[in-house]
Amino acid sequence: MTNVFHTLIARFLQIPEGQVERTIGLLNEGATIPFISRYRKEVTGGLDEVQIGAIKDQLDKLTELRKRKETILATIEEQGKLTPELRKRIEESWDSTEIEDLYLPYKPKRVTKAEIARRKGLEPLAKIVMMQNENNLSARIKSFIKGEVKNAEEALQGARDIIAEWINENESARNTVRNSFAHTALITSKVIKGKEEEGAKYRDYFDFSEPLNRASSHRLLALRRGEAEGILRVSISPDAESCLDRLNRHFVKGRGEVSEQVATAVDDSFKRLLKPSIETEFSNQSKAKADEEAIRVFAENLRQLLLAPPLGQKRVLGVDPDTVPDVSWSVWTHRGIYCITRRSSRIRPRTRKAKPPLRSPS
Repeated sequence: MTNVFHTLIARFLQIPEGQVERTIGLLNEGATIPFISRYRKEVTGGLDEVQIGAIKDQLDKLTELRKRKETILATIEEQGKLTPELRKRIEESWDSTEIEDLYLPYKPKRVTKAEIARRKGLEPLAKIVMMQNENNLSARIKSFIKGEVKNAEEALQGARDIIAEWINENESARNTVRNSFAHTALITSKVIKGKEEEGAKYRDYFDFSEPLNRASSHRLLALRRGEAEGILRVSISPDAESCLDRLNRHFVKGRGEVSEQVATAVDDSFKRLLKPSIETEFSNQSKAKADEEAIRVFAENLRQLLLAPPLGQKRVLGVDPDTVPDVSWSVWTHRGIYCITRRSSRIRPRTRKAKPPLRSPS
């Protein structure tokens, strides 16, 4: 498992696998990032603090993902539904989105519309409708009108609720909607009624719309701040028409009465289940990306500030006395341009013999 981590981290960060492996070894021994970057350059191959920090972040994420996979496998196995093929797919995947999609059909659920319909005994009807080869649906429905099911419309509604949940849990359907979000999603914002004066600083976003994949980080962060402060209502939506068209081509297999029921279930699944779920996913992703970009910009601005000449137009010699056994020193010009770094041997101070104390004349 550890070797898999080394390979994945090296590929993601574009760092040689050997350097990643040795760095992870130091981290596992309890060494801190500053210690490793400063005193273990010969082990890491000269990785700096940023690179070592990135390795640690990826290692922590993969460790948490491994624990998540173990929990998922145990949960599915307890249900008696863990097939060798499903186990292999989960064990070989290190994409958290893919793993959660695989787990979704087996995830313990709260009481949903589909679950209520199942309790009414309508799951067999949902399977009949989903097959889309029934020529006399009205006759088949009659056997399901009993107990809590009062009429044919209620039976069909329950069947559609179950089908909508099946579509939502379908990996291909989720990837279809996800792909549509990635290419066509718009992020929009509207001011909440009555908040115009209070949110005057967000005036530019009172009626705002922009493709999500082109939105700059500062706009995304401003929109999220306005949403958090209760000024703006923010949403992310794909091209619903094209998305539904692709879903219908996948699930609807004709134009008869039964296929119309499936098409209705597809529409309900997209609007009620798929779209809100994938919207949350893309909202979190865009926020994380905007945060990273903001941190990068701040770091670069801080770097320029710290590299500015500290004493004005003066040459500077900087000495680091903590390096052992030598002393490191660097030189900058009067314009703040870095010149050179060298290491010099320490010069030990001469020790003088203590003079004998003066004696008072006897």
